[in-house]
Amino acid sequence: MSKEFEIVFEGEFPGTPDQVWDAVTTETAAWLFPTDGMPGEDIVSERPTHHVNRMEGADGWFNQLEQVIEDRPEGRAFLRWVHSGVFTEDWDTQYDGASAHTAFYLHTLAEYLEHFAGRPVVFASVDGPAASAAPGAFDRVKAALGLIAGAAAGDSVPAALPGIASDTAVVDFWNDNFIGVRTGDALYRFFGRNAFGAPVGVTVHHFGAADPTALQNSWQDWLDRIFD
Repeated sequence: MSKEFEIVFEGEFPGTPDQVWDAVTTETAAWLFPTDGMPGEDIVSERPTHHVNRMEGADGWFNQLEQVIEDRPEGRAFLRWVHSGVFTEDWDTQYDGASAHTAFYLHTLAEYLEHFAGRPVVFASVDGPAASAAPGAFDRVKAALGLIAGAAAGDSVPAALPGIASDTAVVDFWNDNFIGVRTGDALYRFFGRNAFGAPVGVTVHHFGAADPTALQNSWQDWLDRIFD
């Protein structure tokens, strides 16, 4: 049964309103995923304060993102983020998953603005095999990262990871279903989507000289080996 939803987030971010505007409109691959070419239409575009993108479909279906941006002192900006739309089935699970993903994505937005704003990015996204959708699957990812229990933001990542020099990776986000790792030239995001009925996933936002095909392949191999 279809039912509307609304997810709202409000908070301050490092950067000017113009930097936040660029991040949520044209630089989404640096912290979210590439949105250029997606079928949504900008129904409001008032740089740098108000942006609304909306997709519509049959039977009243829609998906909408709205960002309201305000200037704040000391080089910071306030962002009100509103994601609204219609879920067509399993409303509670979809809402819980979307809410949790939103919190993680907006944390990554803050990390991008703080450490990498405006730098060119290479984006890669990989999903685990079907087995990674099982209960407990994300624990295997945590083990592969060397972060079984008690991890917290600021901790070093002890495991050897694709393309990451030792002693350069730190945890910037940690909870039961999501892990963020930051290095001097990249943001690595680990998604325990098995909690919401999907395979686990990894995204990489690389701000150095990275080959996109090699980046994709190396992380796909890493994730596949965990569940081999």
